[in-house]
Amino acid sequence: MKLASDARSRAIQIWLLAVAALVFALVIVGGATRLTESGLSIVEWRPVTGALPPMSEANWNTEFEKYKAIPQYQKVNRGMSLDEFKTIYWWEWGHRFLGRLVGAAFLLPFLWFLWQGWIARPMRWRLWLIFGLGGLQGAVGWWMVTSGLVERITVAPYRLGFHLTLACVIFGALIWTAQRMGPQRPSEAPDRIRRTAVALLVLVVLQIYLGALVAGLRAGYIYNTWPLIDGVLIPSADRMFFLTPLWRNFFENELTVQFIHRMTAYVLWTVAILHAIDARRTMGQGREAGFAIALAAVVTVQAGIGIATLLAQTPIGLALLHQGTAAIVLAVAVMHADGLMGRRGTAPAGAPAMSAP
Repeated sequence: MKLASDARSRAIQIWLLAVAALVFALVIVGGATRLTESGLSIVEWRPVTGALPPMSEANWNTEFEKYKAIPQYQKVNRGMSLDEFKTIYWWEWGHRFLGRLVGAAFLLPFLWFLWQGWIARPMRWRLWLIFGLGGLQGAVGWWMVTSGLVERITVAPYRLGFHLTLACVIFGALIWTAQRMGPQRPSEAPDRIRRTAVALLVLVVLQIYLGALVAGLRAGYIYNTWPLIDGVLIPSADRMFFLTPLWRNFFENELTVQFIHRMTAYVLWTVAILHAIDARRTMGQGREAGFAIALAAVVTVQAGIGIATLLAQTPIGLALLHQGTAAIVLAVAVMHADGLMGRRGTAPAGAPAMSAP
């Protein structure tokens, strides 16, 4: 019975990690779609019929005529050929198709596991919540696209930030839940270490959102020096807070958004390094201290990639590496926080009782 229960838990864990890998790929493809200015090439949201690309030259011309009606074509891409349109269309179609694939890869095995009675009640609600977030992500994606179809030539930065951050939250939730399917491993870490790990996780999510704002505003193309920004270490208040009302500066002022992104990066890196030192001194060479050191290492690598991307004026390869590494940082932060909180896995039906938090 114990072996069967362990095998079921392992199967569910592998499934969740496989879906997380697909979400990771979706984040990368989404980044490429943004960097190639392809996100507005499909101007309709057709969750079912949109799964198929244009199948004839007439269909391609129909899609192209729809694109010609929006400001991005009229102000930026006027005169582009049909073949050039097909290139950006395929990026956006691939992004949406991968989103549909993630939904199917989650829902179909989930229903099968439920039918087999492998998932206990507390875990069911968590998994339904993750599925609901996935559905919401599709709606948020269309909400983001609509912001660039009427007056703008790009999507609204704060909508882009929400879209990317929600994808990363889903990615983190999948990893956290997969970790919780493992055996119980009580942690002896002091509360100080636990609280810092959670704070680091929150900082990582915040930094991802800020990075999306920087990307949405194209601020990396405007302010691409380091350590100075616009010729100084700290820009003047009249440069950072001239928009009214005041809150707009935190979402629409390129200088303000990038400065906050940089400052948050410094805070994140400093806290991660100090946390790793504290964990190593407090808990020795154990697994939890190892994760703290790994987190400090990947945060350091990510900071270096960010600086290199900035100085190189955001080439697509470095920009995608920066976005992908951000997801890796999030994954390590999630696993570290989960380990410090002590894993209390939720057993499948018929297994020894283990309650989910």
